[in-house]
Amino acid sequence: MPIPFELILGWRYTRAGRATRRNGFISFISGVSMLGIALGVAALIIVLSVMNGFQKEVRDRMLGVVSHIEIFAPNGAALPDVALTLSEVRANPEVIGAAPFIATQALLARGEDMKGTMVRGIDPVREPDVTELAGDPKDSALSRLVSGEFGIVLGGELARSMGVRSGDKLTLVAPSGQVTPAGVVPRLKQMTVVGTFDSGHYEYDSGLVLLHLDDAARIFRLEGPSGVRVRLKDLHQARSVAAQLTTTLTGNLLIRDWTRQNRTWFAAVQLEKRMMFIILTLIVAVAAFNLVSTLVMTVTDKRADIAILRTLGARPASIMAIFVVQGAMVGVIGTLAGLVLGLGVAYNIDVIVPALEQLLGASFLPRDIYLISHMPSDPQQADILPITLISLLLAFIATLYPSWRASRVNPAEALRYE
Repeated sequence: MPIPFELILGWRYTRAGRATRRNGFISFISGVSMLGIALGVAALIIVLSVMNGFQKEVRDRMLGVVSHIEIFAPNGAALPDVALTLSEVRANPEVIGAAPFIATQALLARGEDMKGTMVRGIDPVREPDVTELAGDPKDSALSRLVSGEFGIVLGGELARSMGVRSGDKLTLVAPSGQVTPAGVVPRLKQMTVVGTFDSGHYEYDSGLVLLHLDDAARIFRLEGPSGVRVRLKDLHQARSVAAQLTTTLTGNLLIRDWTRQNRTWFAAVQLEKRMMFIILTLIVAVAAFNLVSTLVMTVTDKRADIAILRTLGARPASIMAIFVVQGAMVGVIGTLAGLVLGLGVAYNIDVIVPALEQLLGASFLPRDIYLISHMPSDPQQADILPITLISLLLAFIATLYPSWRASRVNPAEALRYE
């Protein structure tokens, strides 16, 4: 099957044809347009991949402490039937782990230093089923929580701020007081620090303490666990599984999935990602519409060629197709080059960024300021495909006006001074 002459001429014009000064300038402008599209596409892919990486890294660290789904009784009361709730939860095919817990707030005191904390009573045996915080069950701080010994595990930041380490004593102050003949006095219990944990999420490392479930029930005067933590096969199914559990669980229980616990943070990240996509797409749009000036100059330079083609019987649509092909070639080559460059950087950013830090003698992500100290990257097809299609579409739209002008060239006028 013969190749259409429109395609052949369009590709030849893209390569600038004759080696004249004017054609050389047109080729240079065409190359600049191609480079601009490539850099714009690459910048979009790199930035969105890094944002995806940050979101995934923070989400994974957060889910190392927070379970996929939490089921709890209203007003912090104990669950009416923990065994029944656990059996009903495990009956769901998406659930791979469930463990009881107690959640409340309290004060930690050491001398005159006092901190407000989130207190979580856990079962050290079952906790590895619902969280990665436990690590190796045989060699972790949680394994040192023993019922009746009133041990406590602190977040690393909280332990550093209070200046404590394993073996030190702390006083836990329960929020509800104890009624005595002298009035209401706070309930105090001396606890022994048996270890610390570092989840990588500052909010939890600086404000969460863990103790044995039985000890928490005694201190806070509860008859049993106040809730059940659930882990799923697929964390992205948390919202739908929570809706299923709402209809299958017995009793008046509250259900909350991980997406609702940090809804504001995730909404802010998604909004920022959309705005970055729009802003960086404008860079691609500017580069794509540079094709307009390139093609207008090409049309002006090729007026004689256009006139000859018209006198040989070429239709206006064929003339228009020639210049659409030329602009589309620039758009396709620029987009593909940007795609290769962007993916190359995104997949190797863990090597590129440390090399730049070493070369410049600077740290882009100081460990004491940011949650993570390395640059994460997570290229996703849901981002890359729209970027590619938008770039190609903008390049095609940019070719329409110059191509239409070429199809309107009058052969007699074009050849008058030739």
